[in-house]
Amino acid sequence: MNDIAFFDFDGTITYKDTLREVIKYQKGVLGFYGGMLRLSPWLIAMKLKIISNSTAKQKLLTLFFGGMSEKEFQQKCDAFIKDKLPALLRPAALAEIKKHQLNNTPVVVVSASPQNWIAGWCAANNIACVATKLEVHNGHITGLIDGKNCYGGEKVNRINGLYDLKQYKNIFCYGDTKGDKPMLELATFSYYKPFR
Repeated sequence: MNDIAFFDFDGTITYKDTLREVIKYQKGVLGFYGGMLRLSPWLIAMKLKIISNSTAKQKLLTLFFGGMSEKEFQQKCDAFIKDKLPALLRPAALAEIKKHQLNNTPVVVVSASPQNWIAGWCAANNIACVATKLEVHNGHITGLIDGKNCYGGEKVNRINGLYDLKQYKNIFCYGDTKGDKPMLELATFSYYKPFR
């Protein structure tokens, strides 16, 4: 029986939340803070648990990216992977991933962030990617999520839909927020904020 390793992305493999960094990269720092000011009522409502994480995220995605062509958005995400993402990666997390790969353990990133700036990096590093998918209509980003936000219990649903965990001897899980805790509960070996 083989082992398998599941890693959260934002804050676990990276130092920062990459959604915020992608917005700054595409819209500029002033554009980011101006947009966040407009979104503040929704973000406060999320903190107070009046609205869900998913609803707040869709408000944010719609404000910053709604109506943008999918092609342009993906090109800018690919440029972010090349220009900005390397400096955001935690060396200790990369070393842990490499250790698993040298042991022939499949590594899977499971992220609530959109796959647009994670899947390309994962593919280049021989890592499977399970992430939130953005809705596209007539070639344009709507700002809505296609399906469910890959957060909290949905991380577990996605994992169970793709992998038969009974086939693995050891399950390693790495995360850093409450949204990762359901995934961490799947693990034989769970690591919370391991690379700080």
